[in-house]
Amino acid sequence: MITLPPHLDIHDDRFSALVHPMSTLDMIAEGFTWTEGPVWFGDRDCLLFSDIPSQRILRWSETEGLSTYRAGSEFNNGNTRDREGRLVGCRHGMRDVVRTEHDGSLTVLADSHEGRRLNSPNDVVVSSDGAVWFTDPTYGIISNFEGYRSTPEQSAHHVFRLSPEGELRAVVSDFTQPNGLCFSPDERRLYIAESGSSHDDSVPSVIRQFDVEGGRLTDAGVFATIDRGLPDGMRCDVMGNLWSSAADGVHCFAPDGTLLGKILVPQVVSNLCFGGPDGQRMFITATRAVYRVFVDVKGAEPWTRGRG
Repeated sequence: MITLPPHLDIHDDRFSALVHPMSTLDMIAEGFTWTEGPVWFGDRDCLLFSDIPSQRILRWSETEGLSTYRAGSEFNNGNTRDREGRLVGCRHGMRDVVRTEHDGSLTVLADSHEGRRLNSPNDVVVSSDGAVWFTDPTYGIISNFEGYRSTPEQSAHHVFRLSPEGELRAVVSDFTQPNGLCFSPDERRLYIAESGSSHDDSVPSVIRQFDVEGGRLTDAGVFATIDRGLPDGMRCDVMGNLWSSAADGVHCFAPDGTLLGKILVPQVVSNLCFGGPDGQRMFITATRAVYRVFVDVKGAEPWTRGRG
């Protein structure tokens, strides 16, 4: 009988095919304040991630270790890549979504809606048609810890879609605090985390699901409930399983919403991504550190599937 390592918690036999009993949970970087927004750059063999309160985006690679990618990041939070491989990030300080061009210059994609400033964009994904989808809770303006304290100008805490033509439209407006979001591999479903329990215990810690058609969303109900803490950042793998952050680690759900298992992490997890030279490493941002673990599946996002 194989003894499982302490970081694996199997709830369903299907989880055994996604992790390996000889895998290890390795801390690859530490000494931060609140890590977030991991994104893998396979073409550069490196991981980028945010340390929000210190206003830095960090770079880590196996060969070169840790370095600063960008200082003065204006409390950058969530990150992703667009279909041209450019970094797209959410900045609490400037209350915008910004793209880093290939020459290193910054282009603001969205900072207002209907003539009023955004709250504090939090997490972002880019669909295959080039549209940018992002959540806009108020975490970056309710204190000076990860932004600048300010009064919200938006009428709700929206989820937005920025079309390739530049039209910004609210697609969901009934979240208490929308947070992480990701598409299913076929992009027919969008998962969005409800993290309002961070400040209101009456808000359920759930991941909601929405059917996607023509840039519009239809509510398909609750996909899963997080039983420890709340959901934050999340990613799908190529098999359609959803991996979500939680207080005790990373929770893995089958496409039908069944909890398959957990990767237990000693610090509260904020986000995760797939990457590594073979696309089968999961990078986990967790409070003051970043962890890495081998998984037997690749991420659904195209740039996570190895070096390309």
